[in-house]
Amino acid sequence: MWQQIKITLQPKSYGFHLVTDEVEAQLPEIRDIKIGLAHLFLQHTSAGITLNENADPTVRQDFLEYMDRLVPQDCDYFEHIHEGKDDMPAHIKSSLLGTQLTIPISNGRLQLGTWQGIYLGEYRERAGSRHLLVTIQS
Repeated sequence: MWQQIKITLQPKSYGFHLVTDEVEAQLPEIRDIKIGLAHLFLQHTSAGITLNENADPTVRQDFLEYMDRLVPQDCDYFEHIHEGKDDMPAHIKSSLLGTQLTIPISNGRLQLGTWQGIYLGEYRERAGSRHLLVTIQS
């Protein structure tokens, strides 16, 4: 059986945010699934999602530092800056990190590792809410 659910993440500040609890709270559909998959697709070109360390917040800060050094906002060679200096850098960071995750479901829970959590990389300084299209296969 397939299901598709659109969920909304609350607006976040610029940076990396642990959103596992926010995602799971909006997916009560998985509680009855013994074995399945959840595919998360972030419907934006200026943010990204990934799995990583969920315990130490300095990991999220280090991710931000690295991404900002890799793709700084103050480059004078970007032409696509219609929405501000973070416009093109946000698109590049989104492509680097990605916008999709597939996570196994077992016994009604996302099967994340002990130290894994879902990160939202928010690359816009004034972003609104973000939408995830979640496809569940059971």
